[in-house]
Amino acid sequence: MNWLPVVAGAAVGAPLRYLTDRVVQSRHDSVFPWGTFTVNAAGCLVLGLLTGAVAAGAASSHVRLLVGTGFCGALTTYSTFSYETLRLAEGGAGRYALANVVGSVVVGLAAVYAGAGLASALWG
Repeated sequence: MNWLPVVAGAAVGAPLRYLTDRVVQSRHDSVFPWGTFTVNAAGCLVLGLLTGAVAAGAASSHVRLLVGTGFCGALTTYSTFSYETLRLAEGGAGRYALANVVGSVVVGLAAVYAGAGLASALWG
């Protein structure tokens, strides 16, 4: 029954992604996809923290399924990131498209490392 924690985490992550995207995007008067950028960065931070917690023995495999696979899997979105980047490029906002790609990778990696570092400080 490993799929139950995945479903439970996704049931929280997907609506949170939608709501966060709408709230964040409504606060920015820009074509840049700030909502998707935000949920992806937050998901990376949570996943880094979780990975560090699992490595330190502070979180179980069920928590990994619930939070990592279910919640983070539904919260973050590679497909929307890709679509929005394509939309920016096709719409003549090539600099925004490039900033989205570079910024998402850099901020995502930084967030994963920050989460793992925080986990190490808490449980290492």
